[in-house]
Amino acid sequence: MIKDEQYKKYMDGGKDFINDEEIWEKIEKGKNPDPQKIRDIMKKSLEIQTLSPEETAALLNVNDSSLWDEIYATAAEVKKKVYDNRIVTFAPLYCSNYCVNNCLYCGFRRDNMEETRRKLTLDEIKSETRALAGKVGHKRLIVVYGEHPLSDANYIADTIRAIYSVKVKTRNGYGNIRRVNVNAAPMSVEDLAMLKDVGIGTYQVFQETYHHETYKYVHPFGTLKSNYQWRLYAMHRAFEANVDDVAIGALFGLYDWRFEVMGLLYHAIELENRFGVGPHTVSFPRLTPAKNAPYIQNTQYKVSDEDFKKLIAVLRLSIPYTGMIVTAREPAEIRREVLPMCTQTDASTRIGIGAYSEIDGAKEPVKQDLTKQQFFIGDDRNLDDVVRELAEMGYITSFCTAGYRCGRTGKNIMELLKTGKEGNFCKLNAILTFREWLDDFASEETKKVGEELIKKEMEEVKTKTPRAYSPKVVDELKDYYERIKNGERDLYF
Repeated sequence: MIKDEQYKKYMDGGKDFINDEEIWEKIEKGKNPDPQKIRDIMKKSLEIQTLSPEETAALLNVNDSSLWDEIYATAAEVKKKVYDNRIVTFAPLYCSNYCVNNCLYCGFRRDNMEETRRKLTLDEIKSETRALAGKVGHKRLIVVYGEHPLSDANYIADTIRAIYSVKVKTRNGYGNIRRVNVNAAPMSVEDLAMLKDVGIGTYQVFQETYHHETYKYVHPFGTLKSNYQWRLYAMHRAFEANVDDVAIGALFGLYDWRFEVMGLLYHAIELENRFGVGPHTVSFPRLTPAKNAPYIQNTQYKVSDEDFKKLIAVLRLSIPYTGMIVTAREPAEIRREVLPMCTQTDASTRIGIGAYSEIDGAKEPVKQDLTKQQFFIGDDRNLDDVVRELAEMGYITSFCTAGYRCGRTGKNIMELLKTGKEGNFCKLNAILTFREWLDDFASEETKKVGEELIKKEMEEVKTKTPRAYSPKVVDELKDYYERIKNGERDLYF
């Protein structure tokens, strides 16, 4: 499954682009930064320019709490400038938990004999999709697979086709999944090209930890995942296969969080320099409890809530154009705290294999079962509750997938993001998809709050200065909006 020639050609003299010693040197040299230097760095980020490693190291070394307050405020401002006030929602769909790897922090690890192993059939995939698209109202999924011959690229392709085939009648229209992102093992160029042909959305592979020695320790020798470079260059192969959007991440708690932030930045810079396209999204999950995963209990690198907020702020400033995902691993109160800096979050999340279908017909709440899932989630609220809370906070939930179907992907979207123009498209499509979701799925309480927010959003479209929308676009928005209220679906700019 590992093809040496597909990653070694990108290496420089047998070395990859993560230099552990260099990273620590920059962190050390960045100590005691001058406050004015930090403010200059923040100005650069507000211009939507990727920060240098030295600039990011300086941010990581800030100790003054009032200066951190400025950093948080600037991070939120950067997010608003690039993505407006919208939050994209999605759900993870776990399709298989068979795995040949033995990662010390994972409930799917091969040696966990208490894990109930299962691979969903295509009919079961469709049942899960009907529960998510027809009952909850999701439009985006991230499908997740263990690394195993039973869930190879052919199976992944079949599951993507099955998901896209589902269409469910709702209160006023229909529900379907319009964007299938994939979290799976590193693949060859040939396999990724096949997934491109069946409509893969964003391809997501987390390096887990960028620190070479820690990576080697937590991914035992002899497993597929023990090859650091095969994983590190997964995004390079994706771009070779013409996959438009790629996503990177680190699992915080395996090693020092400051090092991992730097690793993510180096990864983004490498992709920008090599392909002209940075990561579509960056994720930063923290370690949470998992069955028979000894490293979680023993790690000395657990990330505090305070440091978690710091690392998100630094990532937002360092890679200002990227989408940033805070997941249901985090409890609700933490998500509320960091959402102003983020762009995506999941809701109605269940990560057991087949869990959505089980919940769909259950009379009582279904408790988490660590023998059936990869880790413990911290926020199991349903989508309606999350959407209502976001609206009360002033954030519009976007179910938009228009940009991907209009070609605003890859290199095409980078310039739009860096100039703030993509946010203008996003606001229009967020209003339309939010209206659609409110009519098809929302509770009366959520619908009331959501409609008040829509009024504010529509008014901003008409009055925004400097003018972002022509009178023709404003009129077209009104037309689309009324047509959606009358039952049409999937209208977009």
